[in-house]
Amino acid sequence: MFSWFANPLRFMRLSNWLAPLCYALAALLIGWGLWQGLWVVPKDDYQGGDIMRVMFVHVPAAWLAMASYMAMAVMSFIWFIWRHEVADIAAKSIAPLGAVWTAICLATGSIWGKPTWGTWWQWDDARMMSVLFMFFLFLGYMALRASMDTRQKAARAGAILAMVGAINVPLIKFSVDLFTSLHQDSSVITADGPKMAAVYLWPLLASGLGHTMLFAGLTQTLMRAEIWDRRTAKANAKLMAEG
Repeated sequence: MFSWFANPLRFMRLSNWLAPLCYALAALLIGWGLWQGLWVVPKDDYQGGDIMRVMFVHVPAAWLAMASYMAMAVMSFIWFIWRHEVADIAAKSIAPLGAVWTAICLATGSIWGKPTWGTWWQWDDARMMSVLFMFFLFLGYMALRASMDTRQKAARAGAILAMVGAINVPLIKFSVDLFTSLHQDSSVITADGPKMAAVYLWPLLASGLGHTMLFAGLTQTLMRAEIWDRRTAKANAKLMAEG
């Protein structure tokens, strides 16, 4: 079922054209979403006036932060069970990007929170703390891999941490329902459909899809670089053995 992940050559051929396509779609979608969100849609005085426009960056960043961690955990699981090399390369490549998007989520959330709630940060807010914890999980994953003396040990240790840490993602999603939080309830993904007006919803969805395309393109680029690094290391090891 997951045999595609066992073939780096097949991935290199696919990503050779897919990564540029992702970048092009990302530029179009993010550009249109931000233009609509920052200059076209009316301001919502209930949400703090013009400061609410930061949601067109903050919300997609939050979505990508959670999705990227789950993707890293899934790739880690695939490697842990089937030892498919490309799955491990994908998990390793996702980690720094996930950390960046999580940092963007935290930063834009603070910018939005100060005029809206009167504070940059609330230490007893379950969602803020669980997102911060996820940021440290990304950093911990990268640090753990870097501390291992072999690639196999790094992949195994990283995979275990990624899979265990995945329990934090549902906590982020449902923290508003389970604990006291300054955050409002979900307004896009709900059982009764989106609660957000279409004038805000469509630019937000376009921006979210654009961020996803950008993330996919960057992930493929980092994966390609990692594959080339591993090929180079193997070639150098072979030359040293023969010499």
